[in-house]
Amino acid sequence: MTILADLRSRTNRWHRPSTLAAAVYGVLAVLCVAALLLDQRTLAGAPIWAKPFKFAVSGALYFATWSWLVSLLPKFHRTANRLTNLLIVIFAAEYVLLVFQAVRGRVSHFNVSTPQDAAIFGTMAVLIAVLWGATLVLTVLVLFTKVPDRASFWAVRTGAALSLVGITLGQLMTSPTAQQLAQWRIGEPQDMVGGHTVGLEDGGPGLPILGWSTVGGDLRIPHFVGMHALQFLPLLAIALAALASRFPRLRDDVVRARLVLVGAAGYAGLIALVTWQALRAQSIVHPDAATLWAFALLAAVTGLGSWAAVRVR
Repeated sequence: MTILADLRSRTNRWHRPSTLAAAVYGVLAVLCVAALLLDQRTLAGAPIWAKPFKFAVSGALYFATWSWLVSLLPKFHRTANRLTNLLIVIFAAEYVLLVFQAVRGRVSHFNVSTPQDAAIFGTMAVLIAVLWGATLVLTVLVLFTKVPDRASFWAVRTGAALSLVGITLGQLMTSPTAQQLAQWRIGEPQDMVGGHTVGLEDGGPGLPILGWSTVGGDLRIPHFVGMHALQFLPLLAIALAALASRFPRLRDDVVRARLVLVGAAGYAGLIALVTWQALRAQSIVHPDAATLWAFALLAAVTGLGSWAAVRVR
């Protein structure tokens, strides 16, 4: 059974609360678009409702995917259901705090400028830590999934593992910057602890909606790219299964599995590349020669791997 057929057959067994959560965040994303049009305020150089919008879209994708993944588990259903319910509660609590800060016109992350802001950020940090732990356990459980199609088998495992890496990379943003540490040493009060921009203060020019810095490195990029391996690799398996009717070579599940593994390796390389780029304080839109060469090498190796996966019998 391919991943596409599996998706159709298991729909009635998907984890219902996370399916509902995905739908709710989809509606919230639409409401945030309306808020972006009606409320023209900005915060740290970005529209004030951009972050709630991004989190709503991310939540919709995250819970829709886990709703399906939980249905694949041959064992530990009760444990997986409880952990997924915990994820729903944690993400909802964080989202409420994020929206609360947006309504107040305050930065939600890294903000310690007042006792209330510090308490909110501290609470969010604890919530994220618990979310990471629950996701880790669910990822381990996913390793026990039984999917007959080999491409689907590897797409599920590599996608979940790389997504956990992406979530973990978010920790890079919580460390104090060099400037913040220097100010601490001389006794200056701090309004922010940590940040997503490398080499500059947060709040500079950024890409529309995404907000990724166009003048410095941005640690949100590897966090984003890594997290969404959870969607990309299963979608790759679905696309290969759909193309099998047109390309006979793809009817072989071994070939599709090879292509998924090559795609996973290439995606892991992309996560490493954008992390390396961000840590060098380099904007995603202004790559230097070293970054371009690294990307070209990654693309060439992935392309050759894909060719070999199809050609070798």
